[in-house]
Amino acid sequence: MPRLDLYQSLWAMDAGRGSHPAVTTEEAFALVRDAGYAGMAINLGAADTETAYKTLPLFQQYELGCVINAFPASMEDMLPVLQMAHEFNAVAVNIIAQAIPSSVDEASLMVQDWMEEAEKEGVTIEFETHRNSVTNDLSYTTQLLEAVPDMRLSVDLSHYVVEREFALPLSKDAQEMVGKILQRADAFQGRVASAQQIQLQLEFPQHQQWVVQFLDWWEAGFRLWRKRASGNDTLIFQTELAPPEYAMTGPDGMEMSDRWQESLIMKSWVEDIWARLIKEEVDQTVQLKEEKTSENVS
Repeated sequence: MPRLDLYQSLWAMDAGRGSHPAVTTEEAFALVRDAGYAGMAINLGAADTETAYKTLPLFQQYELGCVINAFPASMEDMLPVLQMAHEFNAVAVNIIAQAIPSSVDEASLMVQDWMEEAEKEGVTIEFETHRNSVTNDLSYTTQLLEAVPDMRLSVDLSHYVVEREFALPLSKDAQEMVGKILQRADAFQGRVASAQQIQLQLEFPQHQQWVVQFLDWWEAGFRLWRKRASGNDTLIFQTELAPPEYAMTGPDGMEMSDRWQESLIMKSWVEDIWARLIKEEVDQTVQLKEEKTSENVS
């Protein structure tokens, strides 16, 4: 049966000021394991490769899966990441490509080359929807998806909410473009944004309309993924509530919320969505069986 695995971002465990208490890297791994996460994501944009490699024994000690978030600008940059993926037994590499070709045709050739290299190396890669990358612009990305039918995404919609300055309720065009992104999602990254802010506090009353919108998007994406998933497929959802300057701070530099507790809240929301979808499918199966039995009796 297809399953959902929740991952936490190691970068998101940076305490900042006024968020959760500062913890060592090993303490962060213990917290994540004890909270029931399946794995941890390491961010090569927030830590150099040497620092990242120091976490390898912790993945093994705490029996956590690994996702690598990488920022290559060329094939030469990507090759060491693919080797690293083997050493960490990473389930996937999220590519935030730092090359932004001026045309979709150029971008499609680059993406196809990188995908072919990853396939030769036996590494699963997904292109993350992210500002300042090849997927920077929503419209450009939808055209790129048309040009590369096998291109798969790790979807973080917060970047497009800011990039497009979406307003609620969403326009039909906005929903259609986001729908095209969700159709290619093989993984998700969790953060709630507004048109003006990349990362909102999850429990503030003034942010609830955006919380509802993101929950709706995640549910829609999960439904699409489940329709095409096979028996042993796994959907990765990464909670990535990042430290400042993603996290908002007051004039004293203190964060305005506890991101670790918010990560756990988001984790529970996502698990609830997943459980509800499973129940719906089970109920539909039971109903179909009952209808078939009734027809046979008649």
